[in-house]
Amino acid sequence: MALTSWKVLNFFDVSQVKPPDDAERSSLFDSNDLSCVCSGSESLFLGGNDGSVRILSQAFKVARTFQAYETGSITHMKQVHGTALLVTISEDLSNEPVLKVWALDKIEKKTGAPKCLSTLGIQNGRRQFPISAFAALEDLSQLAIGFANGSVTVVRGDLIHDRGAKQRTVFESEEPITGVEFREGPTTTLYLSTTGRILTLTITGKGQGQPAKPLADTGCGVGCMTIDENTGDIVVVRDDAIYYYGANGRGPSYAYEGPKQLVRTFNQYVALVLPPQAPSASRTNTLRTFGGGQVDDIFNPSTFTLLDTDLKYVAHSETLVSQVQALFIEWGDVFILTLDGKLFRYHEKPIQQKLEILYQRNLFVLAINLAQKANLDAMQRNVILRKYGDYLYQKGDFDTAMQQYLKAIDNTEPSQVIRKFLDTQRIHNLIEYLEELHEHDKATVDHTTLLLNCYAKLKDTEKLETFIKSGNNFDFDTAITMCRQGGYHDQAVFLAKKHGEHDLVVDILVEDSKRYDEALDYIWRLEPDLAYVNLMKYARVLLEHCPKYATQLFIDYYTGKYRPKKDLPNQPAPAASSGTASALPSFTSFIPLAYRPGVASPAAAGTQPANMSAAEVAEAEAAEPPLDYDIAKPRTAFSAFVDHPQEFIVFLEACLKQEHIEEGDKVDLYTALFEMYLETASHEKDDEKRDWEAKAKSLIDSKQVPIDASNILLLSHLSNFRDGTILVREQQGLRFDIFRSYTSANDTAGAIKALRKYGPEEPQLYPAALAYFTSSPRILQEAGSELDAVLKKIDEDGLMAPLQVIQTLSTNAVATMGMIKKYLGDTIEKERREIASNRNLITSYRTATTTKRQELADFAMKPTVFQSRRCASCGGSLDLPTVHFLCKHSFHQRCLNIPANTPSRISDAGMMGGKRAQEAGEGVDCPICEKQNATIKAIRRAQEEAAGRHDLFLDVLGRSRDGLGTVAEFFGRGVMGEGAE
Repeated sequence: MALTSWKVLNFFDVSQVKPPDDAERSSLFDSNDLSCVCSGSESLFLGGNDGSVRILSQAFKVARTFQAYETGSITHMKQVHGTALLVTISEDLSNEPVLKVWALDKIEKKTGAPKCLSTLGIQNGRRQFPISAFAALEDLSQLAIGFANGSVTVVRGDLIHDRGAKQRTVFESEEPITGVEFREGPTTTLYLSTTGRILTLTITGKGQGQPAKPLADTGCGVGCMTIDENTGDIVVVRDDAIYYYGANGRGPSYAYEGPKQLVRTFNQYVALVLPPQAPSASRTNTLRTFGGGQVDDIFNPSTFTLLDTDLKYVAHSETLVSQVQALFIEWGDVFILTLDGKLFRYHEKPIQQKLEILYQRNLFVLAINLAQKANLDAMQRNVILRKYGDYLYQKGDFDTAMQQYLKAIDNTEPSQVIRKFLDTQRIHNLIEYLEELHEHDKATVDHTTLLLNCYAKLKDTEKLETFIKSGNNFDFDTAITMCRQGGYHDQAVFLAKKHGEHDLVVDILVEDSKRYDEALDYIWRLEPDLAYVNLMKYARVLLEHCPKYATQLFIDYYTGKYRPKKDLPNQPAPAASSGTASALPSFTSFIPLAYRPGVASPAAAGTQPANMSAAEVAEAEAAEPPLDYDIAKPRTAFSAFVDHPQEFIVFLEACLKQEHIEEGDKVDLYTALFEMYLETASHEKDDEKRDWEAKAKSLIDSKQVPIDASNILLLSHLSNFRDGTILVREQQGLRFDIFRSYTSANDTAGAIKALRKYGPEEPQLYPAALAYFTSSPRILQEAGSELDAVLKKIDEDGLMAPLQVIQTLSTNAVATMGMIKKYLGDTIEKERREIASNRNLITSYRTATTTKRQELADFAMKPTVFQSRRCASCGGSLDLPTVHFLCKHSFHQRCLNIPANTPSRISDAGMMGGKRAQEAGEGVDCPICEKQNATIKAIRRAQEEAAGRHDLFLDVLGRSRDGLGTVAEFFGRGVMGEGAE
């Protein structure tokens, strides 16, 4: 690359160094007195033609001056960095060059000058040629001196402690030596440059003693070779280019046309001094020395340039009025001393100022490279990238601009970039940026939403799948929502399943994909608690589209037999037909077989592998131990079976087959099953209807079925199931309600049937039947002769008084006198016979009463004659003592077991009979009449006790059909007598 293609920048501030204002110091840099310059250890060293050394501080004040040599000028100096050692070389063409090592921190007491540690005369085979190059190791263990005659002398030894040194000429050539440099490593290599070649010579280590090896067949001028202390590479400048040489030989080169006078390295820069462009005719000597130029050199301009060969730009370029005498580096700056005695400082600008210069010139690529080379932190580099992106965006290079934004994504506010690419034409760039946001975990919910919207707008399914499978950290709720809205249901299922959102999986399969069988199968693979929630949520939909398998799932769960199904083993998916082929072939490999489009679901095709029979799969599942989970009440599932009566019946019957059902659950199940039987029967006809009604009737016929009677009556009434109503009312003893149900339905035949069946047990049905039969002409006609039978039964059992019958029949004008003529005649005749009978009874009761009263009077007023001669007990003849009773029975006293010492009392008792003995509390009764007398006594006691039981009287009166007769009967028992209180 030619230098003309490099960007020329101004990264250095130039200022002229002004020495202190006094006559002596103003001539410090006078080229006539100055022979060489070097720097180090925060000081500047000036070697004079008179052999003196002046040491200047950072303020360019002379800190010390000492006389290093008595004769000759100092042509070369080196300050060992980090030490107080200074090496000087003085040349006098009449003598050998003299090398001295000075300890600047040690002062000679006599002279006040620094202590000279060692002095050495440099040998050149007694040939008087000037020194053209000098180099030394940092520990001064080896020094190399190149001469203008082409020889190189290497000095080895301990010059610091003056323990002696050895000199050896290691190289000789017919070409003058223009430069020497050491490169340390496993071996110490000495790089040599002549006017015609570049060579390497191993002076220590492996290869020592071998001849010099040429690196290049082209040499360089004096001062045109140096070492890059940062990399250890040797830098050589020629008229055509800048060359680098490393341990492996020649390195990169950079074209730069024109003669070069001097080269140095400063940080990452190469500092070049270029001589005047027009050659001077008076100047023919190839070798240059300090102070040896003509007067014209002072006024010939030179060019000073600082290059960054790595980034390929010119950091500074300046034309100097006078030629350069010396170039040195110290205090972090570059200094140039010109022949006219002026000293210029070149201070590198801060990195931010450099970047601002590059921004102004839109050199963003160079700014990025410069920031990386300067090891700026990521935030500062991202600022540059963002500015570069803005620049490219303004130019319309959107793709390249996006690349810069992507590199600066860590420290860039995403909204600043997103707003630039919201245009439809730049949607691909926007997608790229949003994807990178997710890669760096910087995406928000809005970013995920926007990215998925972009995919949907472009219908880029492949990218959508890649994004979902990437594992990036994004808000999956948003992703699922956007996939569902965009119709990417398989992707939504994949995301929900990946994050364990089982509810969402079922929701998508049911509401979006409409793949009900797959949703049901997925539910069947969940744990019981999760399966129950999802099953109840979508129970009606699943029963609508998968009635058989949904019902079976309900049965398994509510009977405690639920076991989650297992996933199928991995098998190659069958080839889908053109009608069911998946539009996302790459995505299906990530979806379980049960959820792949075009593959029959396990619910529909079975869950067994191809190499297993259904029986084997069922046996394997049955072998698994049942899960222990809390089973919900069966009634919680009832609402799910609305509009699915057949499936509901199957569910209820299956639940009732299990053992150990709680009583409350059993009531709910049987009641619901009875209702469903009636509901199904109401929609069927003929035989099928009778079959369903028979099933319903069998439930309420069984004594083990705990259905509440009120529920049966209500359900039977709503379903017009009369057999159920009748059966329950029979069981409950509600015969009157059964009869009334027929009459309310105007079912005369049913009413007659009920009357015949329940009438003997429920007499009150006959008066009701009488009122019903005469309620309308049609019913009366349907009843036929049954009206006479009812009237006869009423008459025979006295269920109604004749007057009540007449009042009932006279309620409406249906019954006629002809219909009840026979009844009235029989009733009147019966009444007459009863009156006659009652009168006969009254006469007989009066006669008996008169007779008894007369007997009592005779007992009281007339003596009683006993004519019995035999004992009524033993049958023997009576002899004294004898006991006679008023009942005309006589006994021996001994036959009555009465003691002999109580004759008078016994006689009295005998005369008084049983009544007085009873009233006195002593005496005996006639053994023959004793039982009859005891019965009369018991009846009397019962009457006396009942006389105060008014509640008993009222109860009997309330249940009696002959109230007057009942009152008369209780009156005869003394209820209303004086002792009844």
